[in-house]
Amino acid sequence: MKSMGATQEEYYRGVRMIRYDLVKELAIALGAAGLLGLVLAAAFSSPDVPQVTIATWAQSDPLDFVTTAADELAGSTTSAGYGNPYNTAGEGQSWGPIGPQKWFGTRIPIDSANAFVIQPLQRASFSNANLASALKTWQDSDADQQGKWLDAYSKALPDATVTDGNVAVVAGDYGPLPVMMANLLGIAQAGALDGLLVSGGHFYQTDYTQPLLFMGDGGYLSGLADQAHLTGSQWGMMNETGSYPGQTWLWLYTMWYQVFPFTSDDGFLGLNAGNADLGIIILMTLLTTALALVPFIPGLRDVPRWLPIHRLIWRRYYAPRRSSASRIEAPQL
Repeated sequence: MKSMGATQEEYYRGVRMIRYDLVKELAIALGAAGLLGLVLAAAFSSPDVPQVTIATWAQSDPLDFVTTAADELAGSTTSAGYGNPYNTAGEGQSWGPIGPQKWFGTRIPIDSANAFVIQPLQRASFSNANLASALKTWQDSDADQQGKWLDAYSKALPDATVTDGNVAVVAGDYGPLPVMMANLLGIAQAGALDGLLVSGGHFYQTDYTQPLLFMGDGGYLSGLADQAHLTGSQWGMMNETGSYPGQTWLWLYTMWYQVFPFTSDDGFLGLNAGNADLGIIILMTLLTTALALVPFIPGLRDVPRWLPIHRLIWRRYYAPRRSSASRIEAPQL
């Protein structure tokens, strides 16, 4: 406009214009979308499945809950032997000298038996003399005696019966375990254990590490994952509840869990199912770095020029240019 020596009014003279209020249009669009969202939410409710809590676990499968709690006391669960960052009971994943779990140490110390069983029962025993007596008997006994009680109780659990949400085993020498497990089950079914395991002394409780570890040690959560096609063998990270297959953009990460060497016990170059998480993180880091460096790698950066796929994709763009070039090069008769 300036190069033509014209003012804005002169430049747009003769061009039909109408008033347009962008803020008004945005407000109308947001209002309409919000109203539509409210109507659809009222008509169809949320598509998400209900939250999984320790309370729902204890109510839906009390036997699995009690079995898991007994395993926590015995120290035979996954979390009890996981290693860093929760404890030093396991070596953790490593690949040669690369072992981030060891490097960062025990940053979130969790004693599974105390955190998931003993401490919640101690808090509940202030107004329960029977539970307080059972806890004292357990804590005053040596490890050998506790092991005998746990062994006998764990062997009896597969044949236990569930009546009205209560778990009953055949008579035997279980020490204080039946009283402890019955009270822990009642606390969980009432929803109190969910609160006890997320209580961290802060106003906002957002750390769900302990409840997730506890539920992960049992079979209830993994059963729900299997029903929703969320297990690792079902490309679980890629899926989402109620929508299959889910976030397809995650396939590049999850596919490695389905192929060799990450599905093998022996593996290749030390990579196997045992350190698949670490191995895949390393692999994806290398691939992402290589992708970022493509413009700087001779040969590799020239592949698009050697394979002009872009011309096929943008053929409509190049078509007028080809026709113009053919008319220019055509001989004059």
